[in-house]
Amino acid sequence: MANEFILNNHTTTVNKCSNFVRKISYKGMEDKRCSNSFTSSGMVKEEGRAAYYKLLNSVRNGDTVRIKRGVYATAEQLADTMIDVQAIVPGGVICLLSAWSVHELTTSLPQAYHIAVKRGRKVTLPIFPKVELHHITDTMFDIGIEEQIVSGYRIQLYNKARCVCDAIKYRNKVGMDICAEVVNSYLSLPDRNLSLLFDYADKLRVRSILEQYVALKL
Repeated sequence: MANEFILNNHTTTVNKCSNFVRKISYKGMEDKRCSNSFTSSGMVKEEGRAAYYKLLNSVRNGDTVRIKRGVYATAEQLADTMIDVQAIVPGGVICLLSAWSVHELTTSLPQAYHIAVKRGRKVTLPIFPKVELHHITDTMFDIGIEEQIVSGYRIQLYNKARCVCDAIKYRNKVGMDICAEVVNSYLSLPDRNLSLLFDYADKLRVRSILEQYVALKL
């Protein structure tokens, strides 16, 4: 069976930056602006030359960092535990360790931002922050996507039930201890949804293994 996830690793360092903050609007998300988002050069240009030159000066002075073409962020934003996913990988979904951490299903801290995209899609990633891109087949990509606001960013991520199934599916990659922690954390929740969990397990082809975990826990 083909592996739905393909990982690409990117690491580097970042120069210090600080105080150039504005909201950014994404296509189809104009009504979903949040209090914290990376800066878009396109949006700054709409405010006139003065605003654009201010952005360029901020970059030259080290107060703002160019993340990728047309996207900028401050040191405070880059030091946060979440990033503006839609600015870096439009349509990307927080997954695996990053999603498990948001849902507090694991105490393990991700060493990169894990973001899922549909298989075959080409994405230009920034040098920093570190992103691990995961390509998922179309039939499995949309299963369990939800929206949350984390650190002021509106993000898409996989819900808790999908997280459990992914932990089982990729247990040999993430480690059996982390997998067990994610499963046990979910099964201990008062609002766990076993019906939804097993529905996802069927679609992601991990039902038999999930049943073994559930039998031991419950």
